[in-house]
This record gives sequence, structure tokens and C-alpha cells, in this order.
Amino acid sequence: MSSGRSGERSGRHSGLSDKTLAALDRASGKLASASIAAMDAEFAWFGRMPADQRASVLLITQNGVSGFAAWLRDEREALRLTTDVFRAAPRDLARWISLRQTVELVRVALQVFERQVPDLAADDKERDILAEAVLRYSREVAFASAMSYASAAESRGAWDARLEALVVDGIVRGEAEESVFSRAAALGWDPAAQATVLVGNSPSDDPPTVVFEVRSRAARLARPALLGVQGSRLVIVLAGPAADGPDEQVLSRIASAFGDGPVVAGPTVASLAEAHRSAADALSGLRAVVGWPTAPRPVRSHDLLPERALAGDPEAEWQLIDRIAKPLEDAGGALLATVEAYLEAGGVLENCARTLFVHPNTVRYRLRKIGELTGRDATDPRDSHVLRTALTVGRLARSRGLW
Repeated sequence: MSSGRSGERSGRHSGLSDKTLAALDRASGKLASASIAAMDAEFAWFGRMPADQRASVLLITQNGVSGFAAWLRDEREALRLTTDVFRAAPRDLARWISLRQTVELVRVALQVFERQVPDLAADDKERDILAEAVLRYSREVAFASAMSYASAAESRGAWDARLEALVVDGIVRGEAEESVFSRAAALGWDPAAQATVLVGNSPSDDPPTVVFEVRSRAARLARPALLGVQGSRLVIVLAGPAADGPDEQVLSRIASAFGDGPVVAGPTVASLAEAHRSAADALSGLRAVVGWPTAPRPVRSHDLLPERALAGDPEAEWQLIDRIAKPLEDAGGALLATVEAYLEAGGVLENCARTLFVHPNTVRYRLRKIGELTGRDATDPRDSHVLRTALTVGRLARSRGLW
């Protein structure tokens, strides 16, 4: 008696007969077609999907029905089977429909299940068992769909991270190639946006921690950012203006994402196509910043021109000549003689005036003109150091026939 009953009731859901389970197997196609029809009737966007994507949804639904019948036989198979339902679909299905839309499709399919599956029962007792089983199975499907989209998001995130690292590495190496720009565009970067490269120490050996630190600060600033961790060094490419004034504070706030030690910001360039220049200056500044122990954080690469020139950076030497030495010479002998005499006098105005045989007010006037011309105030200790280095580099370059 006992063995005969066992032959009739084979599923773990006691009370379901083999006949009912077989009916579920045979009804998979009908249930799937009814679900697709219901989706088509309720959602206009579903009808506009490409045929291959609609076929993918049909496949998922058919496998879902088959999975339900198998689940009724052995609940231990539930997680594997329901996950396989979503894995059976093409990988790019998530690109066509969002998680919210997927939830809506699952809801419609389950409504069809709730209406039609109980009718396959042999009696009222089995009807109740099937109604309850549909609700429990819907929970498994919900978890499976969430896991599927989470996995897709994780894969997308890993791919984006690799793509981002390639873009940053290309910028650092000076590759102004189309591939760099197309990859950046794929990451959502506006190719026309201004860009500033910042370099410094990484705050952590754990890449996800670094990404979170940088992303959270960039989000609060409403600025797109690309980042790359290269050994112990962190490189950030920040979008948008970063000139003097309020925009300069943006650099200070993003610099807090770096680890201990100096942070150097290259010049703000017009677009990503010129970001390699910003990166080159920033990296040159990072190598030379040790020569200025009290440098601010972050420090602009152009404020490190003396240290960069002393470290052997020819670009820094040329910038000192182009921005300071040459304009002073082109302006006439009076300004050049005044700044040289002022620096030699140790910044003592009266001594400079006596050396030049002029009134101190004349020296003051000329120093103001020098500041307007070069952007450097000779009365400021740091700027006087920059002026002296620029004049020295200019003389050396002239002696070598380079200027």
C-alpha cells in the first residue's frame, strides 16, 4: 500500500501525482506562448523589441516552465535550474531591457502561471499545492533575475575598469590616438571637455577601495573622472575647468582621494586629445617636487618649473624661457636690469635703487610691470626664486645657442 502510493506521488511536494507533473511538462510550450502574448498585450515596448530578443524571452519563459516542473520534483535543483534559465539567454539581452522591465515581464508570466497552472491539477488538493508552489517558485525566479543582472553589472564594471585603465595608460604614455578617444567615449567621457591630470600616491593597495574614494569625491563635485592605479601611483584625469578661483578648489577636494605625500596637477588642457601634455607635466612635477618640501597640496606643475628644470626636464627649461626670460628681454633693458639688480640686492628696494641710480618709486613701478609681464612678483620669496632660475636657464640656453 505504502509502495503503491509512493509510485503515484513521486515529487517532493507530496500530493502531486506523476500525471500532474507530466501535464506540466507537456504544457510548457502553451504556457510560454500565453505568457508572451500577455507581455505583448500589456507592454508596447515589448512589441518593438528585435525578433531575436523576443525569441530569447520566449526561450527563458519555456525554460522557466520546465524548471518549475523539475523544481516540483526536487527543490534542491531550484537555484541551479532557475539560474540556468537566465544563462540560457543571449548575454546581451540585458542591454535591451532594464531590470525594471525584466521584473514587469516576470510579473506578467507569473500571472499567467497563477491562472493556468492550477488547472493542470488532478484534484482540488493538488490545485492548492500548485497555487502555493507557483508563489514559492516566483521567489526563486526573482532571485535568479536579480543575480543575473548583478552578474551582468559586475562583468560590465570589470570591463569598464579595464577600458579605463587602458585610456589612462595611453594618456600617461603620450598616445594621442583615436583608440584612446573612442575608449574614453565608450566610458561616457565628453571628448570636448577640458581635462586636468593629477598624480600622487595611491591611498590603498586595494583597487576597489581606491575606485570608491575617487568616484565618491568626483560625484560630489559633479565631475567625470578617469583613474588608473599604476603600482603605488594613482593617476586621475578630471574633466572640466580647473583654473584660478572657485574651480581651483575642485583640485584641492579631489586631491584628498590620494594617499600621503605630494599631489601634482598638470595644466588644464582644452580636451582629452591634449591630456598627454598635462600628464607629462604632472609626472615631471611629481619627480621634482621633492626639491620643494613646503609645496602646497596639490601643487601645479607650472609652479614647480625651477625644480623640474634642475631635475633635467627640457620642457620646464623652455617654459621658463618662454614665459619669463624672453618676455623680459623683449620688453627692453630697463625691466631686465631692474629684476636682476633687485634679485642681486637680496630684495632690498633701496639698495636696488642705488645700484640703478633711480628713485625707489621707479623700482616699485618696474617691479609691478615685471609682475604683469611674467605673472611673478619679485617681492615674493617663491616667485623671486622662479625669476632667478628662469634668468639663469635663459643665459645657459643662450650660451649653448639654443635661444
